[in-house]
Amino acid sequence: MTRQKEIYKSTSLKESVQIRVRFSETDPLGIVWHGNYIKYFEEGREAFGRKYSISYLEIKQYGFATPVVKSICEHRKRVRYGELLEIETLYMDTPAAKLVFHYFIYNEQRELVCTGETVQVFTSLKDGMLSLYNPEFYTQWKEKHLLRF
Repeated sequence: MTRQKEIYKSTSLKESVQIRVRFSETDPLGIVWHGNYIKYFEEGREAFGRKYSISYLEIKQYGFATPVVKSICEHRKRVRYGELLEIETLYMDTPAAKLVFHYFIYNEQRELVCTGETVQVFTSLKDGMLSLYNPEFYTQWKEKHLLRF
């Protein structure tokens, strides 16, 4: 049985946030430990959510949670303690009931140090069930924020 690869459409919806690498995020060599990049992605998602009114708390008000079900992280350059990073978060459109984000992390020299992707699904806070269809609030959010060509 083969699984069809889903196509995501790039959008103009994006947000950037800067962070400074903390000492606690590095390994004994002073290099950012690889698992912390997933936390950086979350920083990006939270900044995006605040800008576009689709934060975790706002989604919760509609009775849903959005757990991450897939994450991809590709490292390109090492990052050290004290460096300033810019996390760019790009929303990807899909007809499926999910949130898809692509991430681009840059250092101060504007060199790409990491890329990634996360996929989140909608689950009911009431019973934990997976939503197979876009929740009404999400359909309205998409209508408001996505450019129609």
